[in-house]
Parts: sequence; C-alpha cells; structure tokens
Amino acid sequence: MQHDSTEHPADSADDLQTYAVLLRTLNSEFNRIAHAFAQAHRLHATDVHALAAIMDASFTEGRPMTPSRLRERLNLTSGAVTACLDRLERSGHVYRTRDEADRRVVHLHFNPAARTLARRYFAPLARSTEAARERFSPEQLATIAEFLRVLNRELAQEH
Repeated sequence: MQHDSTEHPADSADDLQTYAVLLRTLNSEFNRIAHAFAQAHRLHATDVHALAAIMDASFTEGRPMTPSRLRERLNLTSGAVTACLDRLERSGHVYRTRDEADRRVVHLHFNPAARTLARRYFAPLARSTEAARERFSPEQLATIAEFLRVLNRELAQEH
C-alpha cells in the first residue's frame, strides 16, 4: 500500500515549515476532538490531558502514573493536579491506590468503565487512524513511528 502522492504546493518533504503546519494541524484536530469529549462529559480540558497521560503511562513507561509525574507532564502546580484528580475521581474516570512497597506513593488508574466510554467516544479517531495507516506499507509505518518517537523525545528535552 502506498501513500497518495498528490502534493500541495507547500508539501515538500524536506521543508521544515511543511512539518510545522502539518503537526499544528494534527494537534488542532486532536484538541478539537478532546475538547468535544471534555464538553460532552463536563470535564476541563486539563482533565482530558490528565486522562490521556494516566492511560498512556502504563504503555509508555511500564508503570502507573503518579500525581508528581502527572504534575511534571502537564506542567501544573500540585494544587492544580490535586483539584484535577479530585474531579476525575468524583466523576468516576480514575481511582487512586497506594504503592504496596511505599505507602507514600500514590498510583493513578483509569477506571475500566471510563476506558470503555473513552474508547466508544474516540472510535471515529481510531477508524481514521486505521484508514490512514492502511495507505502505507509496514516499512513506511515503521519510519513514521520512529519519526514520531524521536520527535516526542526531542520535544520532551526542550522543557
């Protein structure tokens, strides 16, 4: 499967501005969808970012998210993170547990019912992602995934 090679005048693969525009557009689309989810479920935009970070932590870091790591990830004060987690816990999206080895450490978990709700809501995004992926070969997808991993690492080092 090959990518559609129809190019727009500004779509040069070696042009940094093209990447900037494409990444901003992608980010805008993700934000639009996330804001709609937040409004539909009476959440703050920050709550949705927190939910994504909590959900992704086990996959990306191999361990549950903690309030201190969430604070760093979202660049919030401890009070703002506590308020956010309190809202998410009250609404049934997350729950907290204490670490078995060190009871001072709190782990954050995405509630299974909330995960099901999110999967249902974001199903169109998943379908769009899969439809886009189907247009590329496994080798191209590996390159795209590596580019995104490297870009994320570079961006994380900037702060």
